[in-house]
Amino acid sequence: MSSATPTSGTSPVRRLSLTGVLRLRRPSEIWFKPALSSVAAVAPPNLLLLALGRLDLAMYTMAGSLCALYAHNRPYAARARTLAWVVLGMIGGLAVALVTASLTRDAVVLVTVGALLAAVQKALCDATRVGPPGNVVLTFISSAALFVPQSLGQIPGHLALAAAAGVWAWLVGMAPAPVRPHGPERRATAQALNAAAAYAAAHGTGADEDHAPARAAGYAAVQAAWQTLLALPTTGARAATRHALERLVVRAEVALAAPADTDPERLRAWAHALRGAGRIPRTGDTPADTDELLGVDAELAARPVPLWRRLGPLAPIAARTALGCALAGYASLALGIGRPYWALVTAAALYQANLTLTWSRAVQRVVGNLAGVLLFAAIAPLAHLGQALLVLCCLALNFGAEALITRNYWLGSVCVTPMALLVTEFAGYQATGDLMTERAVDTVVGALVGFLAAVVVTNRRAGNRVEQAVTAADRARERAARLLAEPAPAPGALESARRGLAVALTDLRATADGAAGEWWGRALPQERVVLAERSGHRTLAEAVRRQAVRPDRGAGTRTEDVRP
Repeated sequence: MSSATPTSGTSPVRRLSLTGVLRLRRPSEIWFKPALSSVAAVAPPNLLLLALGRLDLAMYTMAGSLCALYAHNRPYAARARTLAWVVLGMIGGLAVALVTASLTRDAVVLVTVGALLAAVQKALCDATRVGPPGNVVLTFISSAALFVPQSLGQIPGHLALAAAAGVWAWLVGMAPAPVRPHGPERRATAQALNAAAAYAAAHGTGADEDHAPARAAGYAAVQAAWQTLLALPTTGARAATRHALERLVVRAEVALAAPADTDPERLRAWAHALRGAGRIPRTGDTPADTDELLGVDAELAARPVPLWRRLGPLAPIAARTALGCALAGYASLALGIGRPYWALVTAAALYQANLTLTWSRAVQRVVGNLAGVLLFAAIAPLAHLGQALLVLCCLALNFGAEALITRNYWLGSVCVTPMALLVTEFAGYQATGDLMTERAVDTVVGALVGFLAAVVVTNRRAGNRVEQAVTAADRARERAARLLAEPAPAPGALESARRGLAVALTDLRATADGAAGEWWGRALPQERVVLAERSGHRTLAEAVRRQAVRPDRGAGTRTEDVRP
């Protein structure tokens, strides 16, 4: 373990910059999948209700339909389970909201229940990594339902509508499986290869510190790929595909650890080959002389972290969400706004891993919502020509929101805002000016009060977690170094230790970045973090070189065969 004295590289109070907050990114590779899934899940129930003259019930069917937005990055076996839990979670939150609405019309009580629900939804979504879109859609539905007049006798029928739409959303989410059953895992592997190629190509063009973000992005992509592959079955027809993809992810790991010995174009060629439905490219390794999969077996044997342990570190974020949503709702009530849940949802949408990211999201939310209010003014006259046009406008905005949100959150909000305003008119047209004013005021109030709550509720555990992450990285490095000192370590032991060190370094970087964005925290051990990362990556590179020249690979192995 490093004995460096902890020093602070950051001040207790950090600047909140506007640089890059609104900058557009490249769209997600699969931006069209959630966009089309959303339309396919929402359209049939809404059109059916339109035909029956009961468009006022659309809020309940949309609760289930919007579940189709989730789990597009997961293999289909895992997606089936995830979508089922999302549907159950959506119905559970809706049930609590409807029962509360039927028992009381006290707005303060309703806001309080909505804030508590938002905190629970935020914590569970973050702990289980369900997202995007995470907790925001769940909170939007449950908060809106709190302010819909309700009786206990109506609740079973409304929940049945949500459940039926949820089943349809599940089917929509699983629909691509027969056509391209290995699509999600192939995409995850391709992303890991491309990220590793980007780092390898940049390596050597400057100081190592200049490429730290690319290296961190590479390891994050590799970890995401492993999480995807480890969710696949270990036996059966899909196991062969999984093993072939595992070898490619191992090559990406090797490239990150030893970029100087890597051909980036070869990695990119493998990634390109994975985009279609053709054969998975071979790495040149044979099962007989590869220890990498033994390391995978070690990961499979590792017991998952219990949910309660994952929830513990999220307590400050949950407290921020509860306090911020409650205060935003109360402030909206004090201003006489008729829909305080808009302010509540705005606050709930802000909270990210740290205060700096929360600030960025607040700016994006305000800009996107205010622009969306102006778009609503342009669309409303057309939508008011008939309920069919109202539904079609909502579907178009639904597609636009999911298509644009990967470019930047504010751009997606430009479509989400008018869509939410039009949904409120399913039960009857309302004054456009009043809706615009209320939504604009609630957006500003929710963002301002929500962010102030984040400033007040500090995350003092962040510094402790950095210390723990440094310790874990040092221990993982020491284990790998001990095996490197042995002339002939046990089969798979060095590979398992290398992968464990890679995971520890990835966690360290993510933890340090998260803690660096907090205010009022104690000084972070920046020097220890830097030393742990440098020594850890040197050990990773040594492990890769040690495995590349193993005697059992044969003296006749060509140079390119041991390169990723």
